[in-house]
Formats: sequence, C-alpha cells, structure tokens
Amino acid sequence: MQRQRLRVLQHWGVAMAAAAFAGHAGAQSLPALPAPPANVVSLSATATMELTMDWLTVVFNTQREGTEAGAVQSQLRQAVEAALAEARRAATAAAKPGDVLVRTGGFSLNPRYGQKGGITGWQGYAELVIEGRDTATIAQMMGRIQTLTIGRVGWSLSREAREKVEAEVTAQAIARFRTRADEVARQFGMSGYTIREVNVSGNEPGAGGPPMMMMRAQGARGGADESLPVEAGKAQVTATVSGTVQMK
Repeated sequence: MQRQRLRVLQHWGVAMAAAAFAGHAGAQSLPALPAPPANVVSLSATATMELTMDWLTVVFNTQREGTEAGAVQSQLRQAVEAALAEARRAATAAAKPGDVLVRTGGFSLNPRYGQKGGITGWQGYAELVIEGRDTATIAQMMGRIQTLTIGRVGWSLSREAREKVEAEVTAQAIARFRTRADEVARQFGMSGYTIREVNVSGNEPGAGGPPMMMMRAQGARGGADESLPVEAGKAQVTATVSGTVQMK
C-alpha cells in the first residue's frame, strides 16, 4: 500500500514538472514586444516652380438639327471633314512634326421627342480638337476654320516642359526636408538625425496640365486668314517630400 502511494506521488511529481517545463518553454517562445521608437518627428517640405504654359488646346464644335437622322449625320460629317482638311494642311506646315495635333472629339446623335412621346426630329453634335505647342499655327487655324465654331480654348503645360524641371523641383524639396530635419534636431538639443521613412510625390498634370482654363468663345469670328489672339498663363510644377526622422 505504501509502495503504491509512493508511485502515485512520483507520477504526480513528474506530471507537475512537465507542466512547469512546458509553461516555461511556452513563455520563452513568445516574442517580446518592441519598445516604441523615441525621438521620432514627422516632417514635410514642398518646392514649386512656375512655368509659362506651352500647350494650346482648341475645341471646335457644331450642332445640326433635322427630321431625318441620316441627314443630320451627313451634315455633321461634311462640317467636320471640311474642318479636318483645313486643320491637316496647317498641321503639315507646322515647324516640327508633332507640334500640332489634330483629332476628332465627341460625337452624338439624339432623338427629339414630342409631347405624345413620338420622335419628332434629331439633334446632332460633333467636335474637332486641335492642340500643340506651335501656338502661332493653331491661332491661324482658329480664324480659318469656318464650318465649326470655337467651343473652348485652354492652355496647359506639356509633358516635355514639365519633365525638364521635375528633377530640379524634387531636389529642392529634398534639400528643404533635410534642412528642416537639421533645424528640428538642433532645436531639441540633438546632434543629428537618421531618416526612418520618406515619401516623394508631385503633381501630375500630364500633357493636359493643370485643370484646363476654359474660355467660351464669342460668336464673332475673324476673316479666313485672320489669326485670333491667344496668350498663355502660368502653371506650377510641385514636389513634396514627407516622412519621419529619428533624432539622435
């Protein structure tokens, strides 16, 4: 009887020791939580350059109405084809290939309904878009195209002009970020800093530039060879550097 009791106590002691060892091993396997970073500051800096917009976009349009859809569509086609022929001649005479681009724009043909719900006629709309950096040639086209009217005129920044200054603007923003980090570290009595993370971003106007400044054209048109006056505005290329630094 005493021997059996001794065996029970031995088994119980072994089980307790195994449980204690397992608990200790489990506690050791849990990773320690990292201490929160100290002396970390969030900063941002921006640099901007202003350029004269060099990309002119002119949208010509026309509307036609009639009782037959085919007739309205034919009138639109004839008006656009005549304007296209004039625009292509001018584009061919541009200083460099690609300085004047010509393309068709929006086109629609919609029915008109009467009070009883039936179709009483058709209304059509068509666009022609001329754009490029040869602004003198485009301005002349604005006076020569007679089968369409000027709907919108807008200036923007070309992709080539923007790319020329992007690197310089980004370098300025980075330099300002580093200067700002030096100043903050010194003001806190630190000897310097290390960059933890950083993000560099910029505006992306693309070939269309910033939101196009639209101008409704007046009904009066110049003569067939008269160039209409146009004047470019300014556009901005911006770079922003943001991130966190750890002072040391």
